[in-house]
Amino acid sequence: MHLLLVEDDPAISHFLVKGLREEHHLVDLVEDGHAAEAQALEEDYDAIVLDLMLPGQDGFTVCRRLRAQGVDAPILVVTARHQVADKVLGLDAGADDYLVKPFAFDELLARLRALSRRGRSRHLTATLAVGALTLDARDHRVTANGEDVALTATEYRLLEFLMHRAGSIVSRAQLGERVWGGTYDPASNVADVYIGYLRRKLHAAGLEGYIRTVRGLGYVLEAPAREAPARHA
Repeated sequence: MHLLLVEDDPAISHFLVKGLREEHHLVDLVEDGHAAEAQALEEDYDAIVLDLMLPGQDGFTVCRRLRAQGVDAPILVVTARHQVADKVLGLDAGADDYLVKPFAFDELLARLRALSRRGRSRHLTATLAVGALTLDARDHRVTANGEDVALTATEYRLLEFLMHRAGSIVSRAQLGERVWGGTYDPASNVADVYIGYLRRKLHAAGLEGYIRTVRGLGYVLEAPAREAPARHA
């Protein structure tokens, strides 16, 4: 998933960013309420992990303002404020779930998975399938014709993004933004290189022709015409 983490404590944010990236998530970090609102309006996030005690504007305000402006990404509040009244305020402001610090990292992951299962849009569908290719976002498992396909973390993020947009052209700039985030150099050919890696692994698994190049525009992931159409489970 592409996550926005809003946390102003460097020790906590470092721990969460490291852990979430190790779980194959793409994470953007901001450290104050105004930046959180601007970033959430700029990008289409799969989920937002939001602290409440923030400089600029607090998390309650961020929640309310994002919902008022049409942002429907699931919001998981993560805060030291444990009173029932605070939980009620957070949920009423538009949060989908509330996790009190200190917490176990595994619980945070479980809550994000739960949000993905009941997410508002197709972008949070837990299991994606295109022809004989299946991706389980909960277990980070990719199968081709029922057999596991071993992917690196970057290859997995690339495939997940392509599968969310199956049948649509995805540009190199979009791939760079969603797979590599702020580290992507638009002048590089890294997206093309990783598309090549992914193609070879799919081909080796018996799925030839699933990634098609559209000259001058980008790439399309879709099942060849002889196979079943794309579906989302």
